[in-house]
Formats: sequence, structure tokens, C-alpha cells
Amino acid sequence: MIVLVGMPGCGKSTIGRHLARRLGQEFGDSDAVIEQRLGCSIRSYFDREGEEAFRDVEQAVLAELLAQGAMGVLATGGGAVLRAANRAALRQVAQVVYLRATPEEIFRRIKHDQRRPLLQVANPLQRLRELFAQRDPLYREVAHSTVDAGHGTAQMVVNLIAMQLEQAQWAAGAAPATPASP
Repeated sequence: MIVLVGMPGCGKSTIGRHLARRLGQEFGDSDAVIEQRLGCSIRSYFDREGEEAFRDVEQAVLAELLAQGAMGVLATGGGAVLRAANRAALRQVAQVVYLRATPEEIFRRIKHDQRRPLLQVANPLQRLRELFAQRDPLYREVAHSTVDAGHGTAQMVVNLIAMQLEQAQWAAGAAPATPASP
């Protein structure tokens, strides 16, 4: 299983769909599963119940999806890495790819998006910078590889991920050469 992590708006869902199609795998989006389970939007649940209650649901759904292993490519919510249990499960069960984009790059993409609860503040760019400062080390901790998702098209990012996955498979399959015994 390949799991994509990264900031809200970095392209996890879009890139995940393209990557799954390229690899001939199923695609899943943990946020979509959460909304289906809740019967409402994440923003609505967030506003009504608060972040901690949402993170509880997110952790349970993520654990189920990872245990099932049904998805070949899974896009996670931007805050999925906030809990140590999620980071441990992701790292252990999946090949984790961090789609890295700067707050400024993300802001250009999502400045008009009203669905993201953590960005419904007076200064969303400043909020993105704060989230990035908090989360970037966590994404790096859980990721097996990092890809620049702030530049180029979704297809270019998919190509970079595919190359990294191929290199990782080659490296894992290549046995180190042993010197011949005299």
C-alpha cells in the first residue's frame, strides 16, 4: 500500500487518483471515508464537535483502512500525522510518500476553498505557515520518501513518485555483492 501525506491542498487526492490509475491499483481517500461514516462534511463535524473529536474518528478510520489494506493508494487528511499512533501505523504498514509544498504554493491553490475547516480564519496564509511549521517534521518522520508537489503538473509529480517507488523496489531486491572466498 502507498500512502500519501502532506499539507491540506498539496494535491494528495488528485495525485493519488492519477498514481493509482498508473499503477492499476484501487484509490482511497481517508477524508471521503470519514465523511461517509459521519454522514456530513468534515467542516460541519469539526464546527459542531471540535478538532479532538474529529481526530478520534480520523484515527479509527485510518486504522481500519490500513488493517484492510484494500487500497493500493491512499490519500490521508493533512492532520493524519498529528497522532503518534497514526504515524507508527502508517510507517509500519505502508510505503509513505510526503507530498511537500510550501505554504505559499498551497495558498495559491486553495485560497478560495471554503471546505477546509482549519483555514477558515482571518489570515489563512499565516495559518498555513503555522501548520507547516508544526507538521513538516511529522511528515518527514513518517515518510519513506519526499516529493516536491509544489511545482509542475499532477502527472509530473506522479512520474517522480513512480520513479522513487521503482528505485526503492530495485534497492530492496538487489542483494549486496559479496566478495568471493579464496
